[in-house]
Amino acid sequence: MDQIKIGSFMKELRKEKGLTQEQLAEQFDVSRRTVSRWETGSNLPNLDILIEMADYYGIELRELLDGERKSEKGNEELKETVLKVVEYNNNEKEVKREKLNKCFIIGGICFLITILNHQYEILALIFNNPIDDFIAGALTSMGIIFELVGFYNNNHEVSLKQRKKEIIMRNNR
Repeated sequence: MDQIKIGSFMKELRKEKGLTQEQLAEQFDVSRRTVSRWETGSNLPNLDILIEMADYYGIELRELLDGERKSEKGNEELKETVLKVVEYNNNEKEVKREKLNKCFIIGGICFLITILNHQYEILALIFNNPIDDFIAGALTSMGIIFELVGFYNNNHEVSLKQRKKEIIMRNNR
């Protein structure tokens, strides 16, 4: 997939509708900066937004993923589209999985250090007394924050799945 080509095509579609980046951002409940990143090809929307965007512009998802309009339809193109969607979805899931793993690992390490410090006072050996209490508190806070970010991202993925179901149900009406 050519992200820059897809981004240029998204920009072209937006301009055809006479929308600003800010207006499009409101439509898809994202920031203007996110739309800018899509259009430059530095990032792509998640699959749910891609599906919604294809519907919004009245084009096929395949066209959006190819970064150009296609007039002919065929079984081969349909197969390519399905493969691209699967590849895109797998890449998206892998990126999310990596982020979640990093958050949980960092949070776990922070908690582990805090627990070891509580049991063996390892921070007191490294730092002087007033600072080790501060660092222990900071590590505990960081552990909590990273675990919460991990849980939020996990739950956010669930809400995206719900949003996808709502889009599909709306399209089936």
